Amino acid sequence: MCIRDRFKNFHIPIIIFAIIFALISNFGSVISAIELLTFTNINVTNQGYISIFDFNQTYWIGNQWWRLITPIFIHFSFAHLVFNCLWIFILGEKIENTDGSLIFILLVIFSAILSNCLQYFWTETSLFGGLSGVIYGLIGFCMIVEFDSQYDRYKLPPALYLFMIVWLLLGFAGILDLFGFGSVANFAHLGGLISGILFAMIYKSFFTMRI
Repeated sequence: MCIRDRFKNFHIPIIIFAIIFALISNFGSVISAIELLTFTNINVTNQGYISIFDFNQTYWIGNQWWRLITPIFIHFSFAHLVFNCLWIFILGEKIENTDGSLIFILLVIFSAILSNCLQYFWTETSLFGGLSGVIYGLIGFCMIVEFDSQYDRYKLPPALYLFMIVWLLLGFAGILDLFGFGSVANFAHLGGLISGILFAMIYKSFFTMRI
């Protein structure tokens, strides 16, 4: 059995961690339960006061570099969690079975970092989270890679890519807020999509014989 066959299904632990942290934090309502996961450091005092550190204090001084990734495990509602976990399961399984777990893990890390950074630096807030930025990274990756296989590599319908792009545009237009979807991390979605496209271009350049 080769290494690729032995180490796979890394999308499952991602789902499990997201569920665990959602339950522990009561879907983000218990700030003290997510303060180790937010993009920048959040300090909750005994009196309930919250102080939010900036990027330099968190990373260059505090060396808390894991926070570039960990906001993906924060979810603020049951629907938010279920929707994201479902897409991670569907897309993660397809990518891992086709391209291997290493590509999937690198793609998740790359899209998590870029989507989280874009959301933070554009909105200047640390209280965001969710796997949707990573999902858009997976979508962008599959969309670009599948161009050469005429949408047969991952067997995802082209309408799915169109739907996700329309959903992104609706978020920026504020329409999703009007229909009660809450505060949407639009720049995380955009950052995820861009990161997925960039990762796919790099992947195709170095692994063209496999596509």
